Amino acid sequence: MDGIKYAVFTEKSIRLLGNNQYTSNVESGSTRTEIKHWIELLFGVKVIAMNSHRLPVKGRRMGPIMGHTMHYRRMIITLQPGYSIPPLIEKRT
Repeated sequence: MDGIKYAVFTEKSIRLLGNNQYTSNVESGSTRTEIKHWIELLFGVKVIAMNSHRLPVKGRRMGPIMGHTMHYRRMIITLQPGYSIPPLIEKRT
């Protein structure tokens, strides 16, 4: 279950909730099959589709050294009609 980082709450993700689609950030090394398996076991739902994309890397400067933020992948998970996931806790930064 370590692959799923946190739920994402943006304007688009809130709009997608009406279509029974949930958005979350996951580890970039996790596969779609792993994420689908974790979602189905943890929440007891049926996943019918998964879309993913890699987020752009944001640069972070620490003195003279230029670094970057962590690599995550955003998954949009579509559930079968009649299933839903309870609200997840939003990550505060």
